[in-house]
Amino acid sequence: MTKKIVYTDEPMGELEVLGDFLPSPAELAFREDGVKVTLALSKSSVDFFKSEAAKHQTQYQRMIRRLLDSYVDAHSGGGTAARRVRAAAATTKVAGS
Repeated sequence: MTKKIVYTDEPMGELEVLGDFLPSPAELAFREDGVKVTLALSKSSVDFFKSEAAKHQTQYQRMIRRLLDSYVDAHSGGGTAARRVRAAAATTKVAGS
């Protein structure tokens, strides 16, 4: 970005105040218990995830795990037990602060 931003004191128009939608620090720090599994995947699937992970500077295993978690959330009717535990942990930390 080489173009300099010019700020003015002009009216901004109608503004809308948004509610707090960010996760709490407790939710961000919470780490789910993991279970190690051995899984045989096709080479093309692994290559795809490795390529996408490199583009987004993350780990391909993390992308696969999040994909599976999203699938479970979508098909379990209300989210995973781990998400409920995370919410409870956040509530406990906030109440105990």
